[in-house]
Amino acid sequence: MLQLYKPDDYKRVLETALLAAPEPLPLAELKKLFEDPFDDDTWRTLLDDLRCDWAERGVELVQLSSGWRFQTRPEYQIFLDRLKNERPPRYSRAVMETLAIIAYRQPVTRGDIEDIRGVAVSPNVIKTLEGRGWVDTVGHRDSPGRPALYATTRKFLDDLGLRSLSELPPLAEIERMIDAQPNEANEIPAEAVEPSQPVTVQYNGAEIPAQSDAFSPLYQTDSAQIGPIS
Repeated sequence: MLQLYKPDDYKRVLETALLAAPEPLPLAELKKLFEDPFDDDTWRTLLDDLRCDWAERGVELVQLSSGWRFQTRPEYQIFLDRLKNERPPRYSRAVMETLAIIAYRQPVTRGDIEDIRGVAVSPNVIKTLEGRGWVDTVGHRDSPGRPALYATTRKFLDDLGLRSLSELPPLAEIERMIDAQPNEANEIPAEAVEPSQPVTVQYNGAEIPAQSDAFSPLYQTDSAQIGPIS
């Protein structure tokens, strides 16, 4: 059996486990790697040192909502996209606006979403978000009919490269990002886009919805979200 003597030995095991894992690994899982228990400061040092070891490479170690993982640095993604045979999925404006409302106003009911958007929400919109693993039912409102309450999931945060809801960009920032994007000659004006057409913007390598006047920049954060090394 491989003997571990130095911090570099432990980092090598951590590195191997994280590179082999198909999903982010939470600290509780990483602790199973070693028989010797470490305090939080030791784990923080090991993970921070490992992150520094990869600082000059095209892959980085990051902490997400559900744990730690190695992922491609955003600036290299454009090159990797050339190897893909399929285009990433695109979602309709209705889907992305609904996702934005849930993300910034959660937990919300379908009725809340309809009040904000001013139009009925198709059941397929919610099913699409649930199927993607971005939205889930977290309870029911104590009101007539007990409507379901929807909130975003840890997978939603993972896909956006975030650790908690507090890291969601302000809507004003999203608006600036949209304004900074070059307009193509054949681009359809926003006011002419049908609800079924996608209106999204890239953030941390993921597509997130464009700004809507109906949205408020206020959102709730989950104090139980993952901490600095959890």
